[in-house]
Amino acid sequence: MIDLTIKSKQLEGTIQRLKERNIVLPTFEQMKNPMKFTPIKIQNELKEIGLWDVKSQNLFRINWKNQPISKGGGFNELPNYIELPQSLTGVKARIIALVGKWFPTGSHKVGATYGCLVPRLITGQFNPISQKAVWPSTGNYCRGGAYNSTLLACESIAILPEEMSQERFNWLKKVAGEVISTPGCESNVKEIYDKCHELMASPRGQKGEIVIFNQFDEFANHLWHYEVTGHAMEEVLHKELKGNNFRGITSTTGSAGTLAAGDYLKERYPRSKILAGEALQCPTLLNNGYGGHRIEGIGDKHVPWIHNTKNTDLVVAVDDNDCIAIMRLFNEPEGHKYLLSIGVEQSLIDQLHLLGISSIANMIMAIKMAKYYEMSENDLIMTVFTDSMEMYQSRLQEQGTLNGNYTNSNAVRDYYSHILGIKTDYLLELSYVDKRRIHNLKYFTWIEQQGKTLDELNRQWYDSENYWNEIHSLVPQIDDLIKETNKKVGII
Repeated sequence: MIDLTIKSKQLEGTIQRLKERNIVLPTFEQMKNPMKFTPIKIQNELKEIGLWDVKSQNLFRINWKNQPISKGGGFNELPNYIELPQSLTGVKARIIALVGKWFPTGSHKVGATYGCLVPRLITGQFNPISQKAVWPSTGNYCRGGAYNSTLLACESIAILPEEMSQERFNWLKKVAGEVISTPGCESNVKEIYDKCHELMASPRGQKGEIVIFNQFDEFANHLWHYEVTGHAMEEVLHKELKGNNFRGITSTTGSAGTLAAGDYLKERYPRSKILAGEALQCPTLLNNGYGGHRIEGIGDKHVPWIHNTKNTDLVVAVDDNDCIAIMRLFNEPEGHKYLLSIGVEQSLIDQLHLLGISSIANMIMAIKMAKYYEMSENDLIMTVFTDSMEMYQSRLQEQGTLNGNYTNSNAVRDYYSHILGIKTDYLLELSYVDKRRIHNLKYFTWIEQQGKTLDELNRQWYDSENYWNEIHSLVPQIDDLIKETNKKVGII
């Protein structure tokens, strides 16, 4: 769980480090409502700071409400989001997505990593002076972790598969103290775990010089999305629902962190559904399957420890060929021309770069959900655009090299085959037994390989409501500890 036991002596050193580097920590309350609660001093300083600058003030830009500009932006009252119309999706249901590009690092994962690191800083459980933070990931999580580590004045080690996009590696080399590539692609999560075990068995691991922040079992990842992403979606729904029916959210599983927003919304909209997605080329939840795929940033071949499987209603597998084809349609000039010719508004076409590869998968899942439940224009689905095409330009170039220039004929084919042609295949509405099957898959990774206890695994299932409520109830306590730390630092 999330341990908030205070180690006073080590905390004194952390406070001194924060004081020396002029670092102020935002609370959950400030991340949910930055316009209202961010100190004026920091808001003024942000006017001179770029969104990706390695400045500690950018900790206060870890929220969904940053003005969508690269430098000097303040905060909006509402989260950044866009709606995908029927002219694009082919379905009547309203599909609305939060936009992750306007976080520092261009992805909402920077929020999850803040949620994981800060509780250990404010309790003295992590020493930024003598310890390094290790961020194992299939992409954006280790980028966010390395970035936040630098902002919080500690060193980091980023671990990610060697087949991830070159943009990720290029950027990490500028921020992380050490970058380790592991064999395989985004599906090769076990290889990442193996590298973590190797590091912990090394001399620096034995001396306690490194701390692993594993997104797949860090409940603070779940908690950040439950509280911040869930609240952001709720605010959008308050504005956009207008008598419509909120039907649920779709999200690729990855670490399962974002799915926690669905848990938050289910408490407020009990009839809503949670649709968890994965790659058809690696259908672990759907079919206990395995394999490799090209939907970068989502981990596979296991069920994350922090996935509340009992609260998941459907699973769906998305063909990575659909994602790659739509990537070209959304980002090539001929694709834009064709979309405009069939009635997609230019203002939306200009925003299609906001969808990275896994974001496209989330869109496909929403279309499948709308078709499966035969939704009308009175129904609304929420999803998340985790990151943008900023991290995938090399993938776009690769497709050009492999398949040649993108033409109008390609655009027509891709729109009809990979958007209008989306079917409800590879989708399973989960029964009680189906949910338990998926939950039981945790045993093989987490009990046999990673040393978790069978008692806790059983509690996640048989005492699930109390188990997850205990985690969700920690937010006020964490905020109080952050405020107390900031008070001792004395900058604000």
